Amino acid sequence: MNDIIIQTNFVLLCKSMNNVVSTINNIVWNPGLVVLLLLAGFYFSIRTRMVQVRCFGLMFRSLFGKRKGTEQGISSFEAFCIALSGRVGTGNIVGVATAIAFGGPGAVFWMWVVAFLGASTAFVESTLSQMYKFPHSSGYRGGPFSFIEDGLKLRWLGILFAIVTIVACAFCLTMVQSNGVSMAIKNSFPVPTWVSGVALAIVLGIVVIGGVKRIARVASIVTPFMALGYIALSLVVVAFHIKEVPAVLGDIFTSAFGLNPVCGGIIGSTIAMGVKRGIFSNEAGQGTGAIVSAAADVPYPAQQGLAQSFSVYVDTLFVCTATALMILTSGTYNVIDSSTGELLLANAPELGNNYAGFTQSAVDSVFSGFGSQFVSVAMVFFVFSTIMAYYFYAESSIIYLFKGKNARREKFMIRILQVVMMVSVVIGAVYEADVAWQFGDIGVGIMAWFTVIAILILCPKAIQALKEFEKIKK
Repeated sequence: MNDIIIQTNFVLLCKSMNNVVSTINNIVWNPGLVVLLLLAGFYFSIRTRMVQVRCFGLMFRSLFGKRKGTEQGISSFEAFCIALSGRVGTGNIVGVATAIAFGGPGAVFWMWVVAFLGASTAFVESTLSQMYKFPHSSGYRGGPFSFIEDGLKLRWLGILFAIVTIVACAFCLTMVQSNGVSMAIKNSFPVPTWVSGVALAIVLGIVVIGGVKRIARVASIVTPFMALGYIALSLVVVAFHIKEVPAVLGDIFTSAFGLNPVCGGIIGSTIAMGVKRGIFSNEAGQGTGAIVSAAADVPYPAQQGLAQSFSVYVDTLFVCTATALMILTSGTYNVIDSSTGELLLANAPELGNNYAGFTQSAVDSVFSGFGSQFVSVAMVFFVFSTIMAYYFYAESSIIYLFKGKNARREKFMIRILQVVMMVSVVIGAVYEADVAWQFGDIGVGIMAWFTVIAILILCPKAIQALKEFEKIKK
């Protein structure tokens, strides 16, 4: 009897906690943030004279630009790979699937819009982080906390952002990534979720203890390999369903504006899910890309800004689109009304809310019996590299809080961070998927509020840096 009472109370406690998390998520991600992110991206696009279009070639060349030669930081390409590893994760597989599940095919269009506008946002935030970076024994560090303190002269707000970043990256976002990979592995192999979590935590510990240089080396090898391999396979899957592509593209555009009769009643969710998952995936305006940009040892701040703009394109326009087209052309998805739970479109009712299963089934439609295994392996690489980047963001935030004033305490806090992240990986692996995603959304949303407002105020400095860089490159 006592066991039943305890179990009942535990279930009630979990439900109450889930309700609290949901309420906080709705407050953070109110329509004001969605509008702010879109308008900010549009504003930066105008102010930079469409830098994401005009300077596309220069973006690519900036990846391989010369370093200052001080060897104090990492290269522009290594910074690009760390940032891309943070962007390319479950958001590209599970995130795209959830966007389609709750927003319909039209959510993909709004992800594209966020990527296009977000490329200019990424340029501004990353350029500013280069301008306000600071030296450390492990290399250059910086990010929104630095330009909030030195640019806006608000030390207290910089500290608050750093604390939010630590909590978001070490706990919220890490849980989301771990949850996605554990569910994908469970779908494919007879491996309990906690086993996946423990294994991932151990490998993560081995890498992060080696510091930023080891993280940069691993990211520069793993990230290009996994992204190119995933895109190549997706092209094969889409090629097998090539006749469906015109109809799918039509659904994307009609659903984006509520013209599709099936998804017309969830237009608000379509836009919100597209923006949320777009931001979660490409991180433009979130501030994390700016943190890794500060670590690059480059002669011109705008050079790194352009490199980070390119990473937004790679993440959303290439990898996310690859996932979306696989799912939509294969028809392995459902559309759900988030307010009622009603199944508006049941293409694959057996999958329910198994979002990783959307992508796995899409691959299975061409490579029978191989889809689950491939997506699971891809998720392992994606998630590992992403959590590795999250660690870098959180570690940089701790370094900012101390700024070398108490090296012993700083080192102690970094060790605690490493333990916390490994524990979060294990907890996230066994936690409920929907709740884990809401934790992630809260972390992303709070960071976005801080970052976007700060870079809107400091934007003129980034514009001036761009003008100077373009003069040099003429």
